[in-house]
Amino acid sequence: MLPSDDDVRALHLRYAPTSEVFDLVHTHCEIVSRICRQLVGCADGVDKDLARAGALLHDIGVYRLYGPDGRIAPGTYIRHGVVGYEILRAEGLPDRLARFCSHHTGVGLTRDDIVEHGLPIPVGDYVAETREERLVMYADKFHSKSSPPTFLSADAYAADVARFGPEKEAAFAALRAEFGEPDLDRLRACYRHGYRSEPAPGRAQPR
Repeated sequence: MLPSDDDVRALHLRYAPTSEVFDLVHTHCEIVSRICRQLVGCADGVDKDLARAGALLHDIGVYRLYGPDGRIAPGTYIRHGVVGYEILRAEGLPDRLARFCSHHTGVGLTRDDIVEHGLPIPVGDYVAETREERLVMYADKFHSKSSPPTFLSADAYAADVARFGPEKEAAFAALRAEFGEPDLDRLRACYRHGYRSEPAPGRAQPR
């Protein structure tokens, strides 16, 4: 059995250190879920309920990264996926759902990525494999929990991810071809978040 929207909200509230952080993370997950619903028409054979639950829970590990000062320590954000996986498994939720946490960062993290960049997570391949995992990972790329939260165009994210190498650029292009592009106008009007259509300045961090 997969958790309902109310069950998911209760989990977010249980782990969120403050109401402000809850609003930031839960709203982002809600937006990703709504983008998934838009794109699912292009994704034959997708388990819509699994994708819904995965989208709503994919970032729950972010809560555990906040320190007593109310901030996330530099260099630790990359851990949010594996931390989220641990949270959901400890809550008794199935592996197929917990994997949305650990397998959505960037366009997939490989063991070579982890070793080459010395990332602070267990060495392994954290790559989306099922259509549901790929859908949630892709939908996540169109909204950032930055300050302030911002929607991103497909071109903006494509330019961001290209900085991590041609293989990452190609992986995003494949997702774009598989699922198409969402219509962000209605979501932007609903949430009143910013919008970025150009590459981010400096080196972007995988989300």
